[in-house]
Amino acid sequence: MELQLTHPYQAGIGRVLGAFFDKDHILEKNELLGSRNVRVAELEKDDASAKLVVERQMTTSAEVPGMLSHFHREWNKVRQEEHWFRKSDGEWHCEFRVHIEGVPAKIKGMMKLEGTEEACTNHVTLNVRCDVPLMGKKIAAFLAEDSHAKIEREYETILRLL
Repeated sequence: MELQLTHPYQAGIGRVLGAFFDKDHILEKNELLGSRNVRVAELEKDDASAKLVVERQMTTSAEVPGMLSHFHREWNKVRQEEHWFRKSDGEWHCEFRVHIEGVPAKIKGMMKLEGTEEACTNHVTLNVRCDVPLMGKKIAAFLAEDSHAKIEREYETILRLL
């Protein structure tokens, strides 16, 4: 399953990147989103690249279907790794992976943040894959829908915090 989302910001690329890589912003955003036990496990940034690893516990945005309840608990430990690379003054790319402990699925994607010092847009592509026989497509569809809802809530929270 693939999702493509576009998130415009009425803030410059430097300000948005600054928020993406600010530990206090990350912790506040996750608190507002209802995550618990949030930990910025790794945060490195220079002029050309950045790496961010956030670990947290999260709930789903919708009721877990019976077929997934064996894997998915009320609170799930989630690890998100982001690798950012500067393409130019007005463009950064990111490859990311999300691992949900105990859930047999692969969630990965890309982001392209582009713009000026006045405004920018983040283009997000997310891929969810689950190879469990018979149930894989249904599990992937649920995780894609859940991820979509969470990404949109995170975007709205970032807009409020900028």
